[in-house]
Amino acid sequence: MTTRRVYAIAAGITWFGLALGLVLTIFDVYPPVEIQPNSLGVNADGVVGLFGRVVDSLSYFTNLSSLIVAVVLTMLARNPDRGGAVWHAVRMDSLVMITITGLIYVIVLAPDAQVEGLDIIVNAIKHYIVPVMTVFLWLLVGPRRQLTFASIFTALIIPITWAIYTLIRGEFISAYPYGFLNVIAYGLPAVLTNIAGVAALGIILGLLFWAVDRLLALRQK
Repeated sequence: MTTRRVYAIAAGITWFGLALGLVLTIFDVYPPVEIQPNSLGVNADGVVGLFGRVVDSLSYFTNLSSLIVAVVLTMLARNPDRGGAVWHAVRMDSLVMITITGLIYVIVLAPDAQVEGLDIIVNAIKHYIVPVMTVFLWLLVGPRRQLTFASIFTALIIPITWAIYTLIRGEFISAYPYGFLNVIAYGLPAVLTNIAGVAALGIILGLLFWAVDRLLALRQK
């Protein structure tokens, strides 16, 4: 099986998880769960709450990470031999952000997660299958040398922008997608410390991915 076909299949799986999650959001068929104070998810039923539900869904780091992965995998399926500063940053984002998504979910969020019905499928794809699949395919088929040292830092632009958006939106709606970003509960200094910690983790992961990519590229010579 060719590299392009492998990435096409992986892209299809990722897009399916995003699409199914969006369908559940649009038709408001998620099972009722207990909403913690200052959490996203307090929207009216039916058409009235449609816009709020969709915006809430798109505001999760998980969905942003999955969307970036889906786009990157699709582009790799069309042309694996890509380059340029923007591509290097987005390629790094696809690995670092989805890895953080998986790690934070498993370590922090999974113990208290309320997952039922079709959401079990969506949850499995977004938090388990896509993170493992994305990293595994990169290790297995590359392509190599698409991760640069500079991209470790330029890849921070998207997640930092998301964090700023989350804090500004939270100021207006008094709700946040994740508990560790809840300014109302923990205060802004603590939340900024949490964000800095996640950013530091992103840099460490970026360095790791970059170093491994260099080693694998040398072995291919």
